[in-house]
Amino acid sequence: MTPLEDAQAFVLESCPLREPVTVPREQAGGLVLAAAVVSTEIVPPFDNTAVDGYAVRSTDVASVPVELVVVGEIAAGAAPDRPVGEGEAIRIMTGAPMPPGADAVVMVEYSERLGTDDGGTERVRLNESVSAGAAIRRAGDDVVIGEELFVEGTQITPAIEGVLASVNAQQVEVYPRLKVAVLSTGDELITDGSPLAPGQIRESNKTMLAGMLAEAGCEVVDLGVVRDDEEELERVLRSAATEVDAIVSSGGVSMGDYDVVKAVLGRIADMTWMQMSIKPAKPFAFGKLDGVPVFGLPGNPVSSMVSFELMARPALRRMMGHTQLARPSVVAIADHELRRNPDGKVHFMRVNGQFADDGRFHIAPVQAQGSHQLAATANADAMAVVPDGNGVDVGQEVAVLLLRCPGSRVVS
Repeated sequence: MTPLEDAQAFVLESCPLREPVTVPREQAGGLVLAAAVVSTEIVPPFDNTAVDGYAVRSTDVASVPVELVVVGEIAAGAAPDRPVGEGEAIRIMTGAPMPPGADAVVMVEYSERLGTDDGGTERVRLNESVSAGAAIRRAGDDVVIGEELFVEGTQITPAIEGVLASVNAQQVEVYPRLKVAVLSTGDELITDGSPLAPGQIRESNKTMLAGMLAEAGCEVVDLGVVRDDEEELERVLRSAATEVDAIVSSGGVSMGDYDVVKAVLGRIADMTWMQMSIKPAKPFAFGKLDGVPVFGLPGNPVSSMVSFELMARPALRRMMGHTQLARPSVVAIADHELRRNPDGKVHFMRVNGQFADDGRFHIAPVQAQGSHQLAATANADAMAVVPDGNGVDVGQEVAVLLLRCPGSRVVS
């Protein structure tokens, strides 16, 4: 059997980074930067107020309460048309530029509007002393020109998109999103909702894998279900290889299997068939068809999911420029025993977990661990990495791979 680490290294070495592309900022969400982003503008571009209130000279409000003459108003997006002089104030809205002469802002909550006298002069009573610089956001206090904001390898999150917009980065250099084809094969698979005839089952692997590919940041090309016809499967695969960056299929990779997938890929692609020393997901195939990576995952749904997580997902992420390839890993405490038999394999047991008051991640196995029992696995938060042997006792530590944020599972 092939050790998991050797199989992963082989696949990763065969899936190099794609060539960078330049895309509009609006299309860059979720992608990985292929070059550092250096700001050509300052943020904020001018001194502005952090609150609604009155722009004043701090010396005029050193002793309060104090009455000042209101000589104007500045809304966000407007420009000041006069300075603030001694004994004066300008009403100002959050985000508006500070007028010349003013060095602080008194919040509107600490003001009383006194109205306008017979001469048309408006006055305000201020009840709060402020020091110079109070409630002012200085130009460039977030970003300065020439600042390296994000390094190569950074994944572009919504917050980063906002920063890019704030510094007028109209285009960014990124590693492109992969276009990945996914398919299922088999005359027994039903997708149209019709009643099942003897021997038929409903397709689930392709649906699951398409979602996992999308979650990994790929553009999914759904090739549907291909019947057990070698000529048809060869046509579909060859056509896909001209249009996509990778192909994912499930089923037909076990030793001794005679399946159209194995027969066709063995003939038209350069494939390596493996028996990995893990459970589930022992059988796995990887190769290239006309230079396009092909991931052959096992047919049992849980095995297919685990194989994708351990083999396909890291390789696809590497091609898209990610540096964190595997799922996050933590050391957990087993609140229930994780029993297994020695068999020379590492077992990936599906578990649920949560962080407890002791700051540790505590886990318990889902009830069903069969490679065909997807319903139980679908509720799992993580996979416990249980080494060869008799398993893990209650209270022992065990490494786990987090499949999602603990507590994100919705239970009605």
